[in-house]
Amino acid sequence: MGTPEFAVGILDTIVKNNYEVVGVITAADKPAGRGQKLKYSAVKEYALENNLRLLQPTNLKDETFLAELKALDTNLQVVVAFRMLPKVVWEMPEFGTFNLHASLLPDYRGAAPINWAIINGETKTGVTTFFIDDKIDTGAMILSAETAIGPEENAGQLHDRLMELGSRTVVETLDLIANGKANTTIQQDDHEIKTAYKLNKENCKIDWNKSAADIHNLIRGLSPYPAAWCYFRDANQEWNVKIFEAKILVEDHQEPIGKITAGKKELKIAVSGGFMQILSLQFPGKNKMTAQQLLNGISFSAGANAC
Repeated sequence: MGTPEFAVGILDTIVKNNYEVVGVITAADKPAGRGQKLKYSAVKEYALENNLRLLQPTNLKDETFLAELKALDTNLQVVVAFRMLPKVVWEMPEFGTFNLHASLLPDYRGAAPINWAIINGETKTGVTTFFIDDKIDTGAMILSAETAIGPEENAGQLHDRLMELGSRTVVETLDLIANGKANTTIQQDDHEIKTAYKLNKENCKIDWNKSAADIHNLIRGLSPYPAAWCYFRDANQEWNVKIFEAKILVEDHQEPIGKITAGKKELKIAVSGGFMQILSLQFPGKNKMTAQQLLNGISFSAGANAC
């Protein structure tokens, strides 16, 4: 059971390790783009390419879906980046239902664990498999695997590494369950647990008054998607700008926070204790570009600022 590209990597590994996949459950097709054409999930694309039985319920409690699910006669369900399951679904198989989550639980339960680990400046993260219960990401843990987060690594790069780590961890979990050796650990809530909140426009906006490190972490934690953003203002113009890559320049200065300084090849924004040098960004209606490409077609006045 899964929807995005992250789930495809795990499904592919399960198939290649010769486990019998009797069915794939994914999200219903959704209209997308200017033409509002129906878009298939990444998991559906994979299932169709590999001739796997596919179910796309809109209501997980629907009697028809439950009958179809029961008819698959599965003995174990694996969930990766799907949605909250009703008890009637997760308790159906003989060996239960386990989930792969892209964090070291109990920290970063929720919708965006990869992003928030980077945004919060973590130096390590990982993946955890656990048996699903009636709450979100709280079930008894089976296995976890840890990895370091690079100081310049972005969410897209970490996503791909965790997909590989998660694939190996899922197969190890399947082996343990198949051999009756899956020992579990109850999650302990005895410390201040960090949460992976759903991303929205507000928590993706750059606050230039924050520290350079916090701004840098937000930018890389949201790159390439959904991307950190802010407004560029110059004279009577304002643009909603996405920023994908930046680096910190430590330097004493007297510039006001948010002031944009642009040369022929370099675009800098004043922050506390230095500048953020913008390396790649996107203006409205334009493709993603380097700062140098932007500066080939636009110039900023001395009063330009980011806010």
